[in-house]
Amino acid sequence: MLHPAFGVIRLEELVFILSLHAFVHRGRRFGRHRTSAQRTDQGRLLRHRLGERVSIWKISCCGASLMHMPEDNEGLAPAYSRYRALLDVSAALVEQPTVKAVLHSLRDVLSSSVRLHGADLYLLDSGQETLHLIEFDRAADAPAIRIGTKISRISAAAQALEQQEPIFLPDVSQEMSKHPELAPFAAQSVGRSTYIFPVFTAQQKYGLLAVTKERGQEFVREDVELLRSLTSHVAIALECALARDCAELYQRELATERDRLRLLLEINNHVVSKLDMEDLFRSASTSIRSYFANHLTGFWLLEKDSHRLQSVVLDFPDGKGLLAEMGSTNLTETECEKLRARRSDILSVDDIERLPTSIRDNLRAESITSVAVAPLATGSGPLGLLAIGSRKPDAFVQEDLDLLTQISIQISLALDNALAYGRLNASAARLEEERLYLESEIRAEHNFEDIVGKSAALRRVLDQIAIVAPTSSTVLLHGETGTGKELLARAIHNRSPRRERTFVRLNCAAIPSGLVESELFGHEKGAFTGALMQKRGRFELADRGTLFLDEIGDISLDLQPKLLRALQEREFERLGSTKTIRVDVRLIAATHRDLQGMIRNNQFREDLFYRLNVCPIEIPPLRERREDIPLLVHYFVLRLSRQMQKRVKSVPKQAMEALVNHDWPGNIRELENFIERCVIFTQGDELKVPHDQLKRTASRTVGSASSTFEQAERQVIVDALKAASGRISGKGGASERLGLKRTTLQNKMRKLNIGRAEYSST
Repeated sequence: MLHPAFGVIRLEELVFILSLHAFVHRGRRFGRHRTSAQRTDQGRLLRHRLGERVSIWKISCCGASLMHMPEDNEGLAPAYSRYRALLDVSAALVEQPTVKAVLHSLRDVLSSSVRLHGADLYLLDSGQETLHLIEFDRAADAPAIRIGTKISRISAAAQALEQQEPIFLPDVSQEMSKHPELAPFAAQSVGRSTYIFPVFTAQQKYGLLAVTKERGQEFVREDVELLRSLTSHVAIALECALARDCAELYQRELATERDRLRLLLEINNHVVSKLDMEDLFRSASTSIRSYFANHLTGFWLLEKDSHRLQSVVLDFPDGKGLLAEMGSTNLTETECEKLRARRSDILSVDDIERLPTSIRDNLRAESITSVAVAPLATGSGPLGLLAIGSRKPDAFVQEDLDLLTQISIQISLALDNALAYGRLNASAARLEEERLYLESEIRAEHNFEDIVGKSAALRRVLDQIAIVAPTSSTVLLHGETGTGKELLARAIHNRSPRRERTFVRLNCAAIPSGLVESELFGHEKGAFTGALMQKRGRFELADRGTLFLDEIGDISLDLQPKLLRALQEREFERLGSTKTIRVDVRLIAATHRDLQGMIRNNQFREDLFYRLNVCPIEIPPLRERREDIPLLVHYFVLRLSRQMQKRVKSVPKQAMEALVNHDWPGNIRELENFIERCVIFTQGDELKVPHDQLKRTASRTVGSASSTFEQAERQVIVDALKAASGRISGKGGASERLGLKRTTLQNKMRKLNIGRAEYSST
């Protein structure tokens, strides 16, 4: 046979090669059921037998015959070496059918027949325009060209690929200088001859095999022939290896995609089945750890209207507890912007070093060296973040971050729905409480439709209300009992920006002192005996509205510091709870007591008084605005007549004069109750006023009252003590007669300096 490049190939050589391939094929087929060690022993045995006896196959025109040729036949030595080399390559492919294994043993395999300095395998890229070095086998003094080095498809490389024929380079340094990537190594290869063999099969071109001789040695025809045969073996091995690699890669991708979808399905099942957020977070962290093999999984949520992250669930089975102790942390503006932008991130060791000191030190103490963070966010804004950490450096890649982001999106939707559900429940509970409160207000006997009067004293008060109402400042109303302090407080609320919110009132004197704190700030279930359920206090009910505290002077000294904090810091805790609640409440306080005198007697805190006395308004008693009494009388007569379904149309002049001239120590409340009694006993259309009751009240007032209120109060207490024979408490005692508590009466006696000698009969 005549080969265009290498001349005559003897027919017996072709027969030998075909027989050799058939033998190797049978060895592969029968070796499938053998172990790797057995197949290795088979190859060694084959080479050993070939070394003992050399048999060459010959064929004639008429048929084939086997002849034994002596080993010392010098004419057959070159052919024997080539066959031996091909046999060794085939055995190597049987033992280790990979390109890397064959290439790394190439020089050893061919050392008996061809002395090589090195072999480099370049593989074509997908674009078929560049080649990159994938494997090499070189001598120690060969140029140190790195694996992965890319060269362009030009010059001899392009010629070999296009013609699919070997290209001989007498001096490879000249070819290397044409490639910028190889030019720095050209000087080390001066004088070395190289053959470039195209590596291809019938299906595809794979690349080039560059074989270099030792300096000063040349390629002979037998070398080229052997290497060309070897290149075909390498091409087949490369094709098989690439096919196997593709299959394995595809299997790995399928397994990875299966595990990824399984994880997302698990997270989705957790989202559907877990109603409690903490249960959801714990179940999700277990699934995340089983996939990523991470050491730490944490969920943090943003506190409302702040940059503070609160740890909700921290899954760190073998941690030291340092991160759990940290609890919460404040975010910088940059970190908040990342959350708002929904940017996921992978933090390396260097990135961890740039974190806030508390977080960095705790992560370092826990040996966490890599962290992946994904935000928990929805269209309404950021909710928090999901973070996983590992003690292995660079434990997470971009594919892991993408998957973590998908998980965070699922959990964010569930979290947003849960928070919305919680807000709806809270709103429903709030509306229900407000409904009950307003119904109780409606059932009350007070009706605050309007303020009645046109006196100068009342106009001064209304002018002050008009000035202070649009602000959010605290107002202190001071006046005698029955002067309409609550009505004026409602007027302030109705003229303020908070008029659309709730007006909540509490009479501090009408509730036992032990329950005032619960009424103001609320309590948790089980906070004290009888606390069967959670209750929201008046401060919470009045959030973004107005809270009116009547008789503020009756609040105990123990409760005053907590009230001061609620007013100053706008925050408090329910009874039985450590959670701080923040509110926006405008306070209006009212009292008939002398708070400054109470401060001097250590009965009221001075700092609380200054906090309440921001905008003080003094309400005049009814006797100082007598011109308003006719208007009030007509107003009460009209309203009460409608309620009692009577037709009282007028008030006699004499009766009106008596009403105007009366002092009304109980002020408007006393006047209203007196008019109600008159309407009850009126039978016709003219109001019947019992003048004798007004005279008795006036005479009793004149006879017992002193020039000042204190003197009058002192005289009343002394009279009650005398009537009770000096007994303060008990049945028939002075406290019972006056309708006061024993301790309250004793405090008044000390304040007014009432001694035993003044009321004792002995």
